[in-house]
Order: sequence, then structure tokens, then C-alpha cells
Amino acid sequence: MKILVTGSAGHLGEALMRTLRASGDAPLGLDIKPSAFTDYVGSVTDRSFVRKCIAGCDAIIHTATLHKPHVSTHSRQAFVDTNITGTLNLLEEAISQGCGTFIYTSTTSTFGDAMRPAAGEPAVWVTETLQAKPKNIYGVSKTSAEDLCELFHRKAGLACIVLKTSRFFLEEDDAPVQRENFDDNNLKVNELLFRRVDIADVVKAHQLALRKAEKIGFDRFIISGMTPLQRSDAYKLAIDAPFVVHKYVPAYLAQYQRRNWKMLPTLDRVYDSTYAQNRLGWTPEFTFEHAIEKLSQDADYRSPLARTIGIKGYHDTEFTDGPYPTDGF
Repeated sequence: MKILVTGSAGHLGEALMRTLRASGDAPLGLDIKPSAFTDYVGSVTDRSFVRKCIAGCDAIIHTATLHKPHVSTHSRQAFVDTNITGTLNLLEEAISQGCGTFIYTSTTSTFGDAMRPAAGEPAVWVTETLQAKPKNIYGVSKTSAEDLCELFHRKAGLACIVLKTSRFFLEEDDAPVQRENFDDNNLKVNELLFRRVDIADVVKAHQLALRKAEKIGFDRFIISGMTPLQRSDAYKLAIDAPFVVHKYVPAYLAQYQRRNWKMLPTLDRVYDSTYAQNRLGWTPEFTFEHAIEKLSQDADYRSPLARTIGIKGYHDTEFTDGPYPTDGF
């Protein structure tokens, strides 16, 4: 299968290119940055460039995007141009050139302020049915691009799958309070319970979506690590998360105590990827329980692919007060 992968120099793009090449597919990488995984250097905002890249392709995996870390460093118009118009260019050229499958990498950030429970309310159980309430231009642009995918399926018959991924990058947390209070690995293992997924599992979801897109037609899936937590625990999670976690994964406590780690005191949300597991047949491997088992063996809890991709950053500039500025909307 000839597959165009946009954003091929990025975290997920490179991971996809590596994996697809190894599996015998014929991926072609598109990115604004040259790399060992980029065949076409240019922008998805350039319609004629996009047309040339899509020629002869059977499928498109669209990961290229301006991300949340760019909200403070790029204009809102840039987000519209790249995330919305760029997606439109790809969709229109896919139709005009007979490319039958479109996989769109979106984000759980589209849910935005819908994941902020009021005081005394339970943790938000995030499924695909939760009404999106974007809190910045990033979320708005990704939601709009998702809607474009659905529109092109309804009106033009293009098989489109939207994968709403949670955190999979290895960069340190953008919130100063989290960096101050938690070891970086401690925080990332905590997040596997409710808002993180290993990049190898994200790649697996994209491969399944490629194979099943034609049969499914259109759908949206949350791609986040399988959680042992239950919806019935939502109130308790908002009050005493360590108690709930210990109920399901008691072995975590000994491994945390060995490292002077700590569990987050409360959780405000849990991403539930059950729908993707059932309909795509997706089984995340690098779960919280997997991490605890690896920690008991003094082994790395991350996938080999995650370690290979490593930390890329999102800016050419280094910032003194964090991985990237967090103001702006």
C-alpha cells in the first residue's frame, strides 16, 4: 500500500514511517522540515504541493499539525491555515485523485473545558460522546478538521477515521507545579492511568485504522492507554485517587515507595478508550499495569519505539521557564 504520511519529521510521523517501512508498506513522508523520513519538503497549506505528494497514493495518514505548544508562539491564523486549510487541501486532493482512505490524527484536547469538573463534582469520564468544548485555537482547529473529515465521508464517500490521541510525547510537563512536585517518570507513569498512551500503541491504532477504514466508513476513536479505573469510581477519584488506584493495582505502591514516587492526590478526568478497543480491535500494550511490572524488574516501562523517537521538542528556541510558553489562546 502506498501511504502518504504528513508530519513525517515529527514524533508520531517518524514512528509511523519507521514502522510502516519495516512492515513492507510504501510510506512517503511529507513535512516542512527535512529528515531521514521526509520525501517531500513543504507545507500542507500549499495546494499544488499537496497535489503532487498525493499522486498515486492509496491512503493518507495526516499527522502534520500545529500543536498546543505553538499556541503562544504562532498566530491563530497560522492554526487555521495549517490545521484547517491544510486538512481541507488533503481531503480535496484525496477525492480528486482517487485516494480512498484518510486517517486523521486528532487530539483529546478537543474536549477542552468539558474535562474540568466543578468543585465537588466527579472526575469526568471522557468518551467519544462527550461534547467538545475547546479552550484554545488548537482545540478549535482540530475540532473543525475532524468535522471536515466527517463531511467528506458523508458527501464524497471518503473513508475517514479520526484518532483522538492523548499524550504520547516524552517532553517534560508544561505545568510548573507538576515539574516541581513530581519526578518526570513518576508523572508519566501516573498519566498512563488516565491521560497518556505509548507511541507504539498509537502507531498500532493507526495501522488498524488503515486496514478497517473502508469497512467502518467514518468514526472517531479515543486513543489512550487502557485504564484499570472504573466509571463507578469517578466521585472517589476526585477526592482520593491513591485509594482507588490501590484497589485495582495494589502492586504499584511498593514500586512507588522504592523510588520515593507518589500518586496524584486526585484525578479530574479519565480517558476511556474502550470504544477503540472494541471496534478497531486495538489492545494497548504499554499500560499502567505493564509499567508497574517493568518497574518491579528495574526495566524501562516505555516501548523500544518510544525510546528511539525520544524527545524532539516543538520549537527551535529554548525557553528558560519551561519546555514552551503556556499563555495565549
